[in-house]
Amino acid sequence: MQQNESLNTWKTLSSELVYESAWITVHKHQTINPAGNPAVYSVVNFKNLAIGIFPLSEEGYTWLVGQWRYPLNAYSWEIPEGGGPLGEAPLQTAIRELKEETGIVASHFEEILQLDLSNSATDEHAHVFLATDLKFEEAEPEESEDLKVRKIHFNEVFNMVLNGEITDAISVAAIFKVKYMIDAGILKIK
Repeated sequence: MQQNESLNTWKTLSSELVYESAWITVHKHQTINPAGNPAVYSVVNFKNLAIGIFPLSEEGYTWLVGQWRYPLNAYSWEIPEGGGPLGEAPLQTAIRELKEETGIVASHFEEILQLDLSNSATDEHAHVFLATDLKFEEAEPEESEDLKVRKIHFNEVFNMVLNGEITDAISVAAIFKVKYMIDAGILKIK
């Protein structure tokens, strides 16, 4: 993310840690807003980078991961995703998460996207990788994950986004980026 402090019209007067878990902290900031008025701004800070991986075979198939998302109280189909410690290289997290969730080991990874998630309330940042030249081993999900893995052609995945069946932000952004790469001839599938 490009930072230019001269564009910041907010002034922070004080900050207070109000909650902390293994994954997040929540800070409450006493501020002066751009209009010059006192305001309270609460921010969720993430202790991990968000990582998304879009595995793609030469035949145009990918693998989605289905799981119950507790915060949404809903089932969600997504690209393989996970969190990596802030000090770990995003690629290392991508390699680990792809194998862990799907059993896929890729010989080639290319970072195709970075994005900020819900930037009005969090500092969560994501890196998304395209994974190709795929081999298949056993998945190794974490104990908190009850995952279903689904092999599906890219065209069907793209329609799932258009029909609102995939709503996860990282997945939607990754799928649109891959669609652009295919349409522009950057990426070829059968």
